[in-house]
Formats: sequence, C-alpha cells, structure tokens
Amino acid sequence: MKVNDDFEARAAVHARDIDWVPSPVAGVDRKMFDRVGGEVARATSIVRYAPGSLFSPHVHGGGEEFVVLDGVFQDEHGNYPAGSYVRNPPTSRHRPGSGPGCTIFVKLWQFDPEDRTQVRLDLFDPAPEAVPERPGVEMRAIFQDSRECVSSAFWHPGASIFRRNGGGMELLCLKGSFTEGGETFSTWSWLRLPPGTALQAEAGPEGAFLWMKEGHLRFVEKELAALEAAAS
Repeated sequence: MKVNDDFEARAAVHARDIDWVPSPVAGVDRKMFDRVGGEVARATSIVRYAPGSLFSPHVHGGGEEFVVLDGVFQDEHGNYPAGSYVRNPPTSRHRPGSGPGCTIFVKLWQFDPEDRTQVRLDLFDPAPEAVPERPGVEMRAIFQDSRECVSSAFWHPGASIFRRNGGGMELLCLKGSFTEGGETFSTWSWLRLPPGTALQAEAGPEGAFLWMKEGHLRFVEKELAALEAAAS
C-alpha cells in the first residue's frame, strides 16, 4: 500500500475530510496520512480506539512515536491522557489499548534502528516559551538527536511564520488554525514539506498549537530499506 509516498513532494491531509478505515483489530480504525507497506509499514496515521479495544502484545521493530489527541491511551506502562507524547524506540514492546477509548496521531518505522531512547511527557506542561528572534512564536523542545528535532509550538494569532527547511518538516495542527500555500489547516490537519521547501505560513485568528518534526525526511530511504529487510 502506498499513500503520499513521494517524499520529495508537499503533502497535506485534513483528517475531517477522509474516512476511517478499519484495522485488522476490532474496534481500531485509522486515517492514513502517508504509508509505504502493508500491515508492517512506514506509516503516519490517526488511529481511533473504541472503548475497550485492545491489541495483542507486540514488538515495535521500527519504533513508534505518538501523540494522544483525545481520550486515554493505555498499555502496561501507564495511562496516557490527551496531550501525552510517547516515543517507543525499536525493540520496545507493549500491549496497547484503551478502556475509555482514545484517538492518537502515530508514526511507525521512522527511527534509527539503533535508537533506544524512550520518551514520555506532556506536550502542554511546561508550556512553550517565547523565541526572541521569531516574533509571535513560542516553542518547546521535546526530543532532539542528530537525525531530527521534535517540538511543540504556539503561533500567536495572525503571526507570520517563516522557517528554513533543510531536512524536511511535518506539522500537525492540534488546536486553532494556520494557512500555508493558500490552504487552511485546522484541528488534526497535517502538512509535510520536503527538504528545501521553506515553511511560509500565517496563524489563524485564534493562533495555532502544533506538533512539529524537522530534519527526519533525509533518512526516508534508510527507513524503507530497514522495513524491507525486516519484512523479507
């Protein structure tokens, strides 16, 4: 399966405009943003767990990164309410599910195979801080290594945003709205810009709260090669 698999092209998906697709697990549906592969795939999706739904225990051979958008995600390591950010590196294992139900934004097979860094935190605590050289922008670093930088950001209402982009960029609008390329992005809208395409955007009248990831698209070919090797 291939969805938005040209990583040298801009891609935009508005979750409200696409249908839920059932997964192989009862009560778990998804909206696919980008994907290369079958049930084992390099994938970016929004996944919805119905109340009481549960996956069988499994190992994340290529790693898993997710943000809880609503409800409470659960596994044997804890309960993760809306606003939780989790990185489960390659070789990590868990049994995910949700008693009350939840929705998550999740990325699979987008890690360095040697990465073993686990992260669990709240995107909203502490709040992003002002960036002096970027008027109208507040940011908080979430994770950074030689491959990528993950952050949360608040763009003040009407703020004009320009950001150079040497290694590729993804943004998920968590609250509020912004415009880019003549297109409006609201809650659960996603934008991917390839390396070399600068971000030029404007925050909406209520501002925008975002999850952002930068630098990682330089490594797509390595990720796909690792995925292919694991699937063979």
